[in-house]
Amino acid sequence: MSARRSLEGQVAVVTGAARGVGELLARKLSARGAKVALVGLEPEELKRVSKRLPTDSAHWHADVTDAEAMARVAAEVVERFGAVDIVCANAGVAQAGPFLDSDETAWRRVIEVNLLGSVTTARAFLPALIAGRGYLLQIASLAALAPAPMMTAYCTSKSGVEAFAHSLRAEVGHRGVRVGVGYLSWTDTDMVRGADQDEVMRELRQRLPWPAGRTYPLGPAVDRLVAGIERRSAHVYAQWWLRGMQSVRGYLPAFIHAVGRREMRRAEPRLAATRERRGGLVGEGGAADEKARTAGTERYQ
Repeated sequence: MSARRSLEGQVAVVTGAARGVGELLARKLSARGAKVALVGLEPEELKRVSKRLPTDSAHWHADVTDAEAMARVAAEVVERFGAVDIVCANAGVAQAGPFLDSDETAWRRVIEVNLLGSVTTARAFLPALIAGRGYLLQIASLAALAPAPMMTAYCTSKSGVEAFAHSLRAEVGHRGVRVGVGYLSWTDTDMVRGADQDEVMRELRQRLPWPAGRTYPLGPAVDRLVAGIERRSAHVYAQWWLRGMQSVRGYLPAFIHAVGRREMRRAEPRLAATRERRGGLVGEGGAADEKARTAGTERYQ
């Protein structure tokens, strides 16, 4: 295990910083002395977070899927702070429910934000990270280790960002840049609470074997992410047991298939009955994304 490095005076960029993991990550990085650049879709919320940070900070309203906007943000962050030492690619949205019932626009948006948005973030900030021999932390999920039913878009996106980060690590390591993957199980955020509003999804999750079925507090999870950033770790596990999943992940598809067949057969009648109530992105972050896209569409009509 690498020794922890001081974050005092380091410049950290956090995407999806208006709430949840991103907000608390920004707060904890700032508490350790880092200067923080907040990026997201909710300018008022970003302003609120920025005002409460004890160190120098600034915020940028940008969609991580917009390459031109993110390139501008990267240039402005470097101009504002002089460097970029840490980038946390955290922005993400989710959709829950059966694939055949999913709204195609929302399904695609999960891929766009979680996977392509992370790639766009890395492309925009990588020159600055190379210049400063910095660290990129890509937030993934248990969903990358154990893709499950009712979460096809989210699992696809998180498996993708895991692979992207591993590939990028090998590509830029010789230039002094370290790349890490952060894994989180179900953590108490508005995204998870939003998914739990689907009663079938909530029940299926609660029936998962221990320890995968419970919701974990946000604070300790983010503390582990910060410790990983301080160590420039290749793998960061927000819950202690996720590390052990790496050694058994090759067996998980067969296990999930067996359990999934049983549980989906059991849930099928209720899924049909609730189909009309199922639709777009979940949680307040999902609502903010849909609001921003709607506003953008109306602006160009």
